[in-house]
Amino acid sequence: MWNRSRCLNVAKITLTRLAALLLLTALAACVRPPDQVAQVGLASAPITLDPRYATDATSWRLCRLLFEAPAGFDAAFMPIPALMSWQQIGPRRYRFTLAGEHHFSDGTPLTTADVAATYRAVLDPTLASPHRASLANLARIDILDANRMEFSLHKPDPLFPGLLVIGVMPAAAAGLPATATPSVGSGAFVLAAPPSPKRYALQRQRDGQRVDFVVVENETTRVLKLARGELDLLQGSLAPENVAWLARQPDIAVSRQAGSTFSYLGFNLATGPTQAIEVRQAIALAIDRAAIVDHVLRGQARLAEAILVPEHWAGAPALRPLPHDPARARALLSAMGYQPSKPLRLSYKTSSDPLRLRIAAILQAQLAEVGIQMDIQSYDWGTFYADIKAGRFALYGLSWVGLQLPDIFRYAFRSDSLPPAGANRGHYASVTADALIDAAQASPELAERAARYRELQDLLARDLPYVPLWYEDFMVVQRTRLVGYQTNASGDFDGLAMVTLRSSP
Repeated sequence: MWNRSRCLNVAKITLTRLAALLLLTALAACVRPPDQVAQVGLASAPITLDPRYATDATSWRLCRLLFEAPAGFDAAFMPIPALMSWQQIGPRRYRFTLAGEHHFSDGTPLTTADVAATYRAVLDPTLASPHRASLANLARIDILDANRMEFSLHKPDPLFPGLLVIGVMPAAAAGLPATATPSVGSGAFVLAAPPSPKRYALQRQRDGQRVDFVVVENETTRVLKLARGELDLLQGSLAPENVAWLARQPDIAVSRQAGSTFSYLGFNLATGPTQAIEVRQAIALAIDRAAIVDHVLRGQARLAEAILVPEHWAGAPALRPLPHDPARARALLSAMGYQPSKPLRLSYKTSSDPLRLRIAAILQAQLAEVGIQMDIQSYDWGTFYADIKAGRFALYGLSWVGLQLPDIFRYAFRSDSLPPAGANRGHYASVTADALIDAAQASPELAERAARYRELQDLLARDLPYVPLWYEDFMVVQRTRLVGYQTNASGDFDGLAMVTLRSSP
Protein backbone atom coordinates (compact mmCIF):
# COMPACT_ATOMS: atom_id res chain seq x y z
CA MET A 1 0.00 0.00 0.00
CA TRP A 2 0.91 3.64 -0.44
CA ASN A 3 2.70 4.88 2.67
CA ARG A 4 1.01 8.20 3.53
CA SER A 5 3.66 8.96 6.15
CA ARG A 6 6.11 9.68 3.33
CA CYS A 7 4.21 12.87 2.62
CA LEU A 8 4.61 14.00 6.23
CA ASN A 9 8.29 13.08 6.29
CA VAL A 10 8.97 15.14 3.17
CA ALA A 11 7.21 18.11 4.74
CA LYS A 12 9.29 17.81 7.94
CA ILE A 13 12.54 17.62 5.99
CA THR A 14 11.60 20.66 3.90
CA LEU A 15 10.70 22.69 6.98
CA THR A 16 13.98 21.73 8.69
CA ARG A 17 15.95 22.83 5.65
CA LEU A 18 13.99 26.07 5.52
CA ALA A 19 14.78 26.83 9.16
CA ALA A 20 18.47 26.13 8.61
CA LEU A 21 18.58 28.33 5.55
CA LEU A 22 16.86 31.12 7.44
CA LEU A 23 19.47 30.92 10.19
CA LEU A 24 22.26 31.26 7.65
CA THR A 25 20.67 34.10 5.73
CA ALA A 26 19.93 36.01 8.94
CA LEU A 27 23.68 36.44 9.35
CA ALA A 28 23.89 38.26 6.04
CA ALA A 29 23.06 41.90 5.52
CA CYS A 30 19.37 42.42 4.79
CA VAL A 31 18.83 44.42 1.63
CA ARG A 32 15.42 46.06 1.83
CA PRO A 33 13.72 47.61 -1.18
CA PRO A 34 12.76 51.27 -1.09
CA ASP A 35 9.74 51.79 1.16
CA GLN A 36 7.74 53.42 -1.61
CA VAL A 37 7.99 50.39 -3.91
CA ALA A 38 5.73 47.36 -3.46
CA GLN A 39 7.52 44.12 -4.30
CA VAL A 40 5.54 41.11 -5.57
CA GLY A 41 7.25 37.74 -5.89
CA LEU A 42 6.66 35.59 -8.97
CA ALA A 43 7.58 31.93 -9.37
CA SER A 44 8.01 32.37 -13.13
CA ALA A 45 8.29 35.20 -15.61
CA PRO A 46 5.40 36.05 -17.91
CA ILE A 47 5.76 34.54 -21.37
CA THR A 48 4.44 37.74 -22.96
CA LEU A 49 2.92 41.11 -22.11
CA ASP A 50 0.88 41.11 -25.31
CA PRO A 51 -2.77 40.39 -24.45
CA ARG A 52 -3.37 38.82 -27.88
CA TYR A 53 -0.97 36.00 -26.98
CA ALA A 54 -1.20 35.71 -23.18
CA THR A 55 -2.24 32.20 -22.15
CA ASP A 56 -0.10 31.39 -19.10
CA ALA A 57 -1.39 32.63 -15.74
CA THR A 58 1.40 35.15 -15.04
CA SER A 59 1.13 36.76 -18.47
CA TRP A 60 -2.65 37.00 -18.20
CA ARG A 61 -2.56 38.57 -14.74
CA LEU A 62 0.01 41.22 -15.69
CA CYS A 63 -1.80 42.02 -18.93
CA ARG A 64 -4.93 42.71 -16.86
CA LEU A 65 -3.01 45.46 -15.08
CA LEU A 66 -1.72 47.03 -18.31
CA PHE A 67 -4.76 46.68 -20.58
CA GLU A 68 -8.50 47.12 -20.08
CA ALA A 69 -10.92 44.59 -21.55
CA PRO A 70 -14.53 45.18 -22.60
CA ALA A 71 -15.96 42.65 -20.12
CA GLY A 72 -15.23 40.87 -16.85
CA PHE A 73 -16.93 38.31 -14.61
CA ASP A 74 -18.80 38.30 -11.34
CA ALA A 75 -18.51 35.74 -8.55
CA ALA A 76 -21.11 33.54 -10.24
CA PHE A 77 -19.00 33.35 -13.46
CA MET A 78 -21.40 35.51 -15.44
CA PRO A 79 -20.16 38.33 -17.74
CA ILE A 80 -20.33 41.90 -16.41
CA PRO A 81 -19.41 45.24 -18.05
CA ALA A 82 -15.87 46.57 -17.60
CA LEU A 83 -14.45 48.89 -20.27
CA MET A 84 -17.77 48.68 -22.13
CA SER A 85 -21.45 48.04 -21.50
CA TRP A 86 -23.68 46.21 -23.95
CA GLN A 87 -27.17 45.36 -25.05
CA GLN A 88 -28.37 42.49 -27.18
CA ILE A 89 -30.27 43.97 -30.10
CA GLY A 90 -30.95 40.72 -31.92
CA PRO A 91 -30.36 36.97 -31.52
CA ARG A 92 -26.97 37.31 -33.19
CA ARG A 93 -26.09 40.98 -32.62
CA TYR A 94 -24.69 42.94 -29.65
CA ARG A 95 -24.15 46.66 -29.37
CA PHE A 96 -21.26 47.73 -27.11
CA THR A 97 -20.75 51.24 -25.73
CA LEU A 98 -17.62 52.62 -24.09
CA ALA A 99 -18.30 53.38 -20.44
CA GLY A 100 -17.04 56.95 -20.10
CA GLU A 101 -13.80 58.38 -21.43
CA HIS A 102 -10.70 56.20 -21.54
CA HIS A 103 -7.14 56.99 -22.60
CA PHE A 104 -4.05 54.99 -23.30
CA SER A 105 -1.07 55.73 -21.11
CA ASP A 106 0.41 58.02 -23.79
CA GLY A 107 -2.68 60.24 -23.58
CA THR A 108 -4.29 59.02 -26.79
CA PRO A 109 -8.06 58.50 -26.46
CA LEU A 110 -9.24 54.89 -26.56
CA THR A 111 -12.07 54.51 -29.08
CA THR A 112 -14.08 51.72 -30.62
CA ALA A 113 -11.56 51.69 -33.49
CA ASP A 114 -8.99 50.31 -31.02
CA VAL A 115 -11.40 47.69 -29.71
CA ALA A 116 -12.26 46.62 -33.25
CA ALA A 117 -8.59 46.48 -34.29
CA THR A 118 -7.68 44.34 -31.27
CA TYR A 119 -10.36 41.74 -31.88
CA ARG A 120 -9.82 41.71 -35.63
CA ALA A 121 -6.17 41.01 -34.90
CA VAL A 122 -7.11 38.07 -32.69
CA LEU A 123 -9.21 36.72 -35.57
CA ASP A 124 -6.44 37.28 -38.14
CA PRO A 125 -4.99 33.84 -38.99
CA THR A 126 -1.67 35.39 -40.05
CA LEU A 127 -1.11 36.69 -36.50
CA ALA A 128 -1.87 33.24 -35.00
CA SER A 129 -3.36 34.37 -31.71
CA PRO A 130 -4.10 31.35 -29.47
CA HIS A 131 -7.43 33.03 -28.61
CA ARG A 132 -8.67 32.92 -32.20
CA ALA A 133 -10.62 29.68 -31.74
CA SER A 134 -12.61 31.08 -28.83
CA LEU A 135 -13.91 33.86 -31.11
CA ALA A 136 -14.80 31.59 -34.03
CA ASN A 137 -18.48 32.54 -33.67
CA LEU A 138 -17.72 36.21 -34.32
CA ALA A 139 -18.82 37.02 -37.89
CA ARG A 140 -18.40 40.80 -38.19
CA ILE A 141 -17.35 43.90 -36.25
CA ASP A 142 -18.95 47.23 -37.16
CA ILE A 143 -17.93 50.62 -35.77
CA LEU A 144 -20.90 52.97 -35.37
CA ASP A 145 -18.94 55.89 -33.93
CA ALA A 146 -16.06 56.54 -31.52
CA ASN A 147 -18.05 55.17 -28.57
CA ARG A 148 -20.39 52.55 -30.07
CA MET A 149 -19.82 49.37 -32.04
CA GLU A 150 -21.63 46.17 -32.93
CA PHE A 151 -20.57 42.52 -32.97
CA SER A 152 -22.47 40.14 -35.24
CA LEU A 153 -22.33 36.39 -34.63
CA HIS A 154 -22.72 33.35 -36.82
CA LYS A 155 -24.96 31.73 -34.20
CA PRO A 156 -26.83 33.08 -31.17
CA ASP A 157 -24.80 33.14 -27.96
CA PRO A 158 -26.26 34.61 -24.77
CA LEU A 159 -22.83 34.62 -23.15
CA PHE A 160 -20.90 36.19 -26.00
CA PRO A 161 -19.85 39.31 -23.99
CA GLY A 162 -17.85 37.02 -21.71
CA LEU A 163 -15.51 36.24 -24.61
CA LEU A 164 -14.38 39.88 -24.83
CA VAL A 165 -11.88 39.69 -21.97
CA ILE A 166 -8.74 40.28 -24.04
CA GLY A 167 -7.14 43.63 -23.25
CA VAL A 168 -7.53 46.42 -25.82
CA MET A 169 -4.43 47.67 -27.66
CA PRO A 170 -4.04 50.80 -29.79
CA ALA A 171 -5.24 50.17 -33.33
CA ALA A 172 -1.79 50.95 -34.78
CA ALA A 173 -0.17 48.22 -32.66
CA ALA A 174 -2.97 45.65 -32.72
CA GLY A 175 -2.37 44.67 -36.35
CA LEU A 176 1.38 44.13 -35.90
CA PRO A 177 3.09 40.85 -34.98
CA ALA A 178 4.06 40.34 -31.35
CA THR A 179 7.17 42.17 -30.21
CA ALA A 180 9.34 42.00 -27.12
CA THR A 181 8.32 45.54 -26.16
CA PRO A 182 4.60 45.67 -25.28
CA SER A 183 2.38 48.43 -26.60
CA VAL A 184 0.85 51.09 -24.38
CA GLY A 185 -2.42 50.19 -22.70
CA SER A 186 -5.20 51.87 -20.76
CA GLY A 187 -5.02 49.76 -17.61
CA ALA A 188 -4.42 50.87 -14.05
CA PHE A 189 -0.65 50.46 -14.53
CA VAL A 190 2.03 51.28 -17.08
CA LEU A 191 5.52 49.91 -17.46
CA ALA A 192 7.90 52.04 -15.39
CA ALA A 193 10.96 50.60 -17.14
CA PRO A 194 11.71 48.16 -19.95
CA PRO A 195 11.08 44.59 -18.75
CA SER A 196 14.06 42.52 -17.69
CA PRO A 197 14.09 38.73 -17.30
CA LYS A 198 13.81 38.96 -13.51
CA ARG A 199 11.96 42.23 -12.87
CA TYR A 200 8.83 43.85 -14.30
CA ALA A 201 8.47 47.35 -12.95
CA LEU A 202 4.97 48.81 -13.15
CA GLN A 203 3.69 52.22 -12.09
CA ARG A 204 0.12 53.00 -11.10
CA GLN A 205 -1.30 55.67 -13.36
CA ARG A 206 -3.47 57.52 -10.88
CA ASP A 207 -0.78 58.26 -8.29
CA GLY A 208 2.58 56.93 -9.48
CA GLN A 209 2.75 54.06 -6.96
CA ARG A 210 5.51 51.70 -8.09
CA VAL A 211 4.94 47.92 -8.04
CA ASP A 212 7.80 45.65 -9.01
CA PHE A 213 7.15 42.02 -9.96
CA VAL A 214 10.30 40.11 -9.07
CA VAL A 215 10.91 36.66 -10.56
CA VAL A 216 12.34 34.29 -7.94
CA GLU A 217 12.06 30.71 -9.19
CA ASN A 218 13.16 29.04 -5.97
CA GLU A 219 10.31 28.89 -3.49
CA THR A 220 12.50 28.80 -0.39
CA THR A 221 14.22 31.96 -1.58
CA ARG A 222 10.87 33.65 -2.21
CA VAL A 223 9.68 32.74 1.27
CA LEU A 224 12.84 34.05 2.91
CA LYS A 225 12.69 37.28 0.92
CA LEU A 226 9.16 37.86 2.16
CA ALA A 227 10.16 37.12 5.75
CA ARG A 228 13.11 39.55 5.52
CA GLY A 229 11.05 42.34 4.01
CA GLU A 230 12.51 42.10 0.49
CA LEU A 231 9.10 41.13 -0.88
CA ASP A 232 5.66 42.33 0.13
CA LEU A 233 3.37 39.76 -1.48
CA LEU A 234 3.29 36.11 -2.51
CA GLN A 235 0.19 34.33 -3.70
CA GLY A 236 -0.91 31.13 -5.32
CA SER A 237 1.20 28.02 -5.30
CA LEU A 238 3.20 27.72 -2.07
CA ALA A 239 4.13 24.59 -0.15
CA PRO A 240 1.73 24.33 2.81
CA GLU A 241 4.57 24.02 5.33
CA ASN A 242 6.01 27.28 4.02
CA VAL A 243 2.63 28.98 4.44
CA ALA A 244 2.41 27.67 8.00
CA TRP A 245 5.92 28.91 8.78
CA LEU A 246 5.25 32.34 7.32
CA ALA A 247 2.04 32.65 9.36
CA ARG A 248 4.18 32.52 12.52
CA GLN A 249 6.49 35.35 11.42
CA PRO A 250 5.99 38.94 12.60
CA ASP A 251 4.29 41.50 10.35
CA ILE A 252 3.00 38.86 7.94
CA ALA A 253 -0.66 38.08 7.23
CA VAL A 254 -1.99 34.91 5.58
CA SER A 255 -5.41 34.55 3.97
CA ARG A 256 -7.06 31.69 2.10
CA GLN A 257 -10.08 31.23 -0.12
CA ALA A 258 -11.54 28.43 -2.22
CA GLY A 259 -10.02 28.67 -5.66
CA SER A 260 -10.96 27.64 -9.17
CA THR A 261 -7.44 26.66 -10.30
CA PHE A 262 -7.88 23.19 -11.79
CA SER A 263 -4.91 20.82 -11.52
CA TYR A 264 -4.78 17.79 -13.79
CA LEU A 265 -2.68 15.19 -15.54
CA GLY A 266 -2.63 15.45 -19.31
CA PHE A 267 -1.96 12.63 -21.78
CA ASN A 268 -0.61 12.34 -25.28
CA LEU A 269 -3.44 10.68 -27.20
CA ALA A 270 -1.66 10.90 -30.56
CA THR A 271 1.25 8.58 -29.89
CA GLY A 272 2.63 6.18 -27.30
CA PRO A 273 1.03 3.95 -24.66
CA THR A 274 -1.29 6.67 -23.35
CA GLN A 275 -3.33 6.41 -26.56
CA ALA A 276 -4.98 3.38 -24.92
CA ILE A 277 -7.95 4.20 -22.68
CA GLU A 278 -6.98 1.24 -20.45
CA VAL A 279 -3.61 2.85 -19.69
CA ARG A 280 -5.26 6.17 -18.85
CA GLN A 281 -7.79 4.37 -16.64
CA ALA A 282 -5.03 2.48 -14.84
CA ILE A 283 -3.16 5.70 -14.11
CA ALA A 284 -6.33 7.36 -12.81
CA LEU A 285 -7.12 4.37 -10.57
CA ALA A 286 -3.56 4.23 -9.22
CA ILE A 287 -3.46 7.82 -7.97
CA ASP A 288 -4.49 8.45 -4.37
CA ARG A 289 -5.61 12.05 -4.80
CA ALA A 290 -7.05 12.31 -1.28
CA ALA A 291 -3.70 11.33 0.29
CA ILE A 292 -1.91 14.06 -1.64
CA VAL A 293 -4.51 16.69 -0.72
CA ASP A 294 -4.49 15.66 2.95
CA HIS A 295 -0.77 15.20 3.54
CA VAL A 296 1.04 17.29 0.93
CA LEU A 297 -1.40 20.13 0.32
CA ARG A 298 -2.54 19.97 3.98
CA GLY A 299 -6.17 20.19 3.02
CA GLN A 300 -5.65 23.37 0.99
CA ALA A 301 -7.51 21.97 -2.02
CA ARG A 302 -10.71 20.07 -2.86
CA LEU A 303 -10.89 17.06 -5.14
CA ALA A 304 -11.96 17.77 -8.72
CA GLU A 305 -13.96 15.59 -11.05
CA ALA A 306 -14.22 18.06 -13.93
CA ILE A 307 -12.50 21.14 -15.27
CA LEU A 308 -15.15 23.60 -14.01
CA VAL A 309 -15.87 23.99 -10.29
CA PRO A 310 -19.18 22.37 -9.27
CA GLU A 311 -20.78 25.71 -8.39
CA HIS A 312 -20.25 27.04 -11.93
CA TRP A 313 -23.52 27.36 -13.84
CA ALA A 314 -22.15 24.83 -16.34
CA GLY A 315 -20.43 22.67 -13.70
CA ALA A 316 -21.13 18.97 -13.19
CA PRO A 317 -21.62 18.41 -9.44
CA ALA A 318 -23.28 15.01 -10.01
CA LEU A 319 -20.18 13.37 -11.51
CA ARG A 320 -19.05 10.30 -9.57
CA PRO A 321 -15.68 10.72 -7.87
CA LEU A 322 -12.70 8.96 -9.42
CA PRO A 323 -11.97 5.93 -7.20
CA HIS A 324 -8.57 4.93 -5.89
CA ASP A 325 -8.34 1.24 -6.85
CA PRO A 326 -4.77 -0.06 -7.32
CA ALA A 327 -5.95 -3.67 -7.71
CA ARG A 328 -8.14 -2.77 -10.67
CA ALA A 329 -5.29 -0.70 -12.13
CA ARG A 330 -2.97 -3.72 -11.96
CA ALA A 331 -5.62 -5.91 -13.59
CA LEU A 332 -6.03 -3.48 -16.49
CA LEU A 333 -2.29 -3.35 -17.08
CA SER A 334 -1.97 -7.13 -16.83
CA ALA A 335 -4.69 -7.59 -19.45
CA MET A 336 -2.64 -5.39 -21.78
CA GLY A 337 0.43 -7.57 -21.30
CA TYR A 338 2.33 -5.45 -18.78
CA GLN A 339 3.96 -7.51 -16.01
CA PRO A 340 6.64 -6.90 -13.35
CA SER A 341 9.15 -8.28 -15.82
CA LYS A 342 7.72 -6.07 -18.56
CA PRO A 343 6.52 -2.86 -16.87
CA LEU A 344 4.87 0.08 -18.57
CA ARG A 345 7.39 2.93 -18.81
CA LEU A 346 6.28 6.53 -19.14
CA SER A 347 7.90 9.94 -18.88
CA TYR A 348 6.24 12.69 -16.88
CA LYS A 349 7.01 16.35 -17.51
CA THR A 350 6.64 19.02 -14.89
CA SER A 351 8.09 22.37 -13.91
CA SER A 352 11.00 22.80 -11.51
CA ASP A 353 8.70 24.25 -8.82
CA PRO A 354 9.49 22.38 -5.55
CA LEU A 355 5.85 21.58 -4.75
CA ARG A 356 5.25 20.25 -8.28
CA LEU A 357 8.39 18.13 -8.01
CA ARG A 358 7.23 16.73 -4.68
CA ILE A 359 3.83 15.86 -6.13
CA ALA A 360 5.59 14.26 -9.11
CA ALA A 361 7.66 12.09 -6.77
CA ILE A 362 4.52 10.92 -4.97
CA LEU A 363 2.77 10.17 -8.26
CA GLN A 364 5.85 8.22 -9.29
CA ALA A 365 5.63 6.11 -6.12
CA GLN A 366 1.89 5.54 -6.45
CA LEU A 367 2.20 4.45 -10.07
CA ALA A 368 5.12 2.17 -9.19
CA GLU A 369 2.81 0.26 -6.86
CA VAL A 370 0.69 -0.84 -9.82
CA GLY A 371 3.67 -1.59 -12.08
CA ILE A 372 4.20 1.67 -13.95
CA GLN A 373 7.72 3.05 -14.08
CA MET A 374 7.46 6.82 -14.41
CA ASP A 375 10.51 8.91 -15.28
CA ILE A 376 10.26 12.50 -14.01
CA GLN A 377 11.55 15.24 -16.33
CA SER A 378 11.52 18.72 -14.79
CA TYR A 379 12.36 21.97 -16.55
CA ASP A 380 12.24 25.69 -15.97
CA TRP A 381 8.76 27.04 -16.63
CA GLY A 382 9.48 28.44 -20.10
CA THR A 383 11.01 25.21 -21.41
CA PHE A 384 8.33 23.05 -19.78
CA TYR A 385 5.44 25.11 -21.12
CA ALA A 386 6.95 25.22 -24.63
CA ASP A 387 7.21 21.42 -24.64
CA ILE A 388 3.59 21.00 -23.55
CA LYS A 389 2.30 23.40 -26.21
CA ALA A 390 4.38 21.57 -28.83
CA GLY A 391 3.06 18.15 -27.80
CA ARG A 392 6.45 16.89 -26.61
CA PHE A 393 5.21 14.72 -23.74
CA ALA A 394 3.66 11.41 -22.80
CA LEU A 395 2.24 12.54 -19.47
CA TYR A 396 2.38 15.94 -17.78
CA GLY A 397 0.99 17.86 -14.83
CA LEU A 398 -0.42 21.35 -15.24
CA SER A 399 -3.20 23.65 -14.05
CA TRP A 400 -5.85 25.79 -15.71
CA VAL A 401 -6.10 29.14 -13.96
CA GLY A 402 -8.93 31.66 -14.02
CA LEU A 403 -11.51 29.65 -15.95
CA GLN A 404 -14.72 31.63 -16.34
CA LEU A 405 -16.66 30.61 -19.44
CA PRO A 406 -17.19 27.03 -20.66
CA ASP A 407 -15.60 27.95 -23.99
CA ILE A 408 -12.60 26.19 -22.40
CA PHE A 409 -14.15 22.96 -23.70
CA ARG A 410 -13.85 24.08 -27.32
CA TYR A 411 -10.39 25.53 -26.67
CA ALA A 412 -8.98 22.46 -24.92
CA PHE A 413 -10.95 19.47 -26.21
CA ARG A 414 -12.42 20.04 -29.67
CA SER A 415 -10.56 17.95 -32.24
CA ASP A 416 -9.67 20.97 -34.41
CA SER A 417 -8.36 23.11 -31.52
CA LEU A 418 -4.77 21.93 -31.90
CA PRO A 419 -1.96 24.36 -31.00
CA PRO A 420 -1.44 27.12 -31.92
CA ALA A 421 -5.13 27.53 -32.80
CA GLY A 422 -6.21 26.08 -29.46
CA ALA A 423 -5.02 24.13 -26.44
CA ASN A 424 -5.91 20.54 -27.35
CA ARG A 425 -2.32 19.65 -26.62
CA GLY A 426 -2.94 15.93 -26.22
CA HIS A 427 -4.77 15.64 -29.58
CA TYR A 428 -7.99 14.35 -28.07
CA ALA A 429 -10.42 13.54 -30.91
CA SER A 430 -14.04 12.55 -30.36
CA VAL A 431 -16.92 13.02 -32.78
CA THR A 432 -19.32 12.88 -29.84
CA ALA A 433 -17.39 15.50 -27.87
CA ASP A 434 -17.24 17.79 -30.90
CA ALA A 435 -21.01 17.45 -31.39
CA LEU A 436 -21.75 18.21 -27.73
CA ILE A 437 -19.47 21.27 -27.79
CA ASP A 438 -21.17 22.54 -30.91
CA ALA A 439 -24.65 21.81 -29.54
CA ALA A 440 -23.90 23.56 -26.26
CA GLN A 441 -22.61 26.68 -27.97
CA ALA A 442 -25.57 26.72 -30.36
CA SER A 443 -28.16 26.44 -27.57
CA PRO A 444 -29.96 29.78 -27.08
CA GLU A 445 -31.04 28.95 -23.52
CA LEU A 446 -28.57 28.69 -20.64
CA ALA A 447 -30.35 25.71 -19.09
CA GLU A 448 -30.12 23.73 -22.33
CA ARG A 449 -26.52 24.81 -22.79
CA ALA A 450 -25.63 23.70 -19.26
CA ALA A 451 -27.23 20.30 -19.88
CA ARG A 452 -25.08 19.72 -22.98
CA TYR A 453 -21.95 20.74 -21.08
CA ARG A 454 -22.78 18.28 -18.31
CA GLU A 455 -23.14 15.52 -20.91
CA LEU A 456 -19.76 16.54 -22.28
CA GLN A 457 -18.11 16.45 -18.86
CA ASP A 458 -19.54 12.98 -18.27
CA LEU A 459 -17.99 11.88 -21.58
CA LEU A 460 -14.63 13.43 -20.66
CA ALA A 461 -14.71 11.62 -17.32
CA ARG A 462 -15.01 8.35 -19.27
CA ASP A 463 -12.55 9.15 -22.07
CA LEU A 464 -9.95 10.64 -19.69
CA PRO A 465 -7.99 13.02 -21.91
CA TYR A 466 -7.20 14.51 -18.48
CA VAL A 467 -7.13 12.98 -15.02
CA PRO A 468 -8.79 15.61 -12.79
CA LEU A 469 -6.84 16.10 -9.57
CA TRP A 470 -8.05 19.02 -7.44
CA TYR A 471 -9.02 22.68 -7.24
CA GLU A 472 -6.34 24.47 -5.28
CA ASP A 473 -7.27 26.94 -2.57
CA PHE A 474 -5.80 30.34 -3.20
CA MET A 475 -3.24 31.46 -0.63
CA VAL A 476 -2.19 35.09 -0.16
CA VAL A 477 0.79 35.84 2.07
CA GLN A 478 1.70 39.50 2.50
CA ARG A 479 3.55 41.88 4.72
CA THR A 480 1.21 43.96 6.82
CA ARG A 481 2.63 47.20 5.37
CA LEU A 482 0.68 46.34 2.18
CA VAL A 483 -2.78 47.65 3.07
CA GLY A 484 -6.05 46.93 1.31
CA TYR A 485 -4.97 44.09 -0.99
CA GLN A 486 -7.59 41.58 -2.10
CA THR A 487 -7.64 39.00 -4.87
CA ASN A 488 -10.26 36.62 -6.26
CA ALA A 489 -10.63 32.89 -6.87
CA SER A 490 -8.68 33.28 -10.12
CA GLY A 491 -5.71 34.89 -8.38
CA ASP A 492 -5.72 38.12 -10.35
CA PHE A 493 -3.50 41.02 -9.23
CA ASP A 494 -6.26 43.59 -9.84
CA GLY A 495 -6.31 44.48 -6.13
CA LEU A 496 -2.93 46.20 -6.53
CA ALA A 497 -4.81 49.10 -8.13
CA MET A 498 -6.15 50.03 -4.68
CA VAL A 499 -3.39 49.17 -2.19
CA THR A 500 -1.43 51.61 -0.07
CA LEU A 501 1.94 51.16 1.60
CA ARG A 502 2.77 51.93 5.19
CA SER A 503 6.33 53.09 5.76
CA SER A 504 8.53 50.40 7.26
CA PRO A 505 10.16 51.12 10.62
